[in-house]
Amino acid sequence: MSRQGGRGTENKKMNSELFTLTYGALVTQLCKDYENDDDVNKQLDKMGYNIGVRLIEDFLARSNVGRCHDFRETADVIAKIAFKMYLGITPSITNWSPGGDEFSLILENNPLVDFVELPDNHSTLIYSNLLCGVLRGALEMVQMAVDVKFVQDTLKGDSVTEIRMKFIRRIEDNLPAGEE
Repeated sequence: MSRQGGRGTENKKMNSELFTLTYGALVTQLCKDYENDDDVNKQLDKMGYNIGVRLIEDFLARSNVGRCHDFRETADVIAKIAFKMYLGITPSITNWSPGGDEFSLILENNPLVDFVELPDNHSTLIYSNLLCGVLRGALEMVQMAVDVKFVQDTLKGDSVTEIRMKFIRRIEDNLPAGEE
């Protein structure tokens, strides 16, 4: 039997749509379980953080990326390799701060929000907040403390989705007491 051409593309699209719909069901359930959007936003960030802590191992093994030398290199790896690998998109990197410790990722197309409209009673919900947690958790595992937040969101009428990342500090490895 020969493999039909284009089948891999169809499977990727189906996997992407299944992921998007499953994520939507998760957010819907969280909205039912928690009283307000702030609590849902915190849960999405917490879940994303836990995913990021575990996902970094897979990313490092599959991507063969070495240690980044500065925050600019980290931004390139996140945008050009990580987002492409896991979400199939390549956000642009813009709005660098003068000190080089803060930038924005612009997502022209956020695959998490396909098929989504926010109800009026959830105007403060940060639907894709899981992404912020993933980025924060993954970078913490490679000794980088960062602040990650949504600045713009197409679900709220903005033309693009913008995630703002700020480098806070390098995390030093602390050995347990008595070990050196």
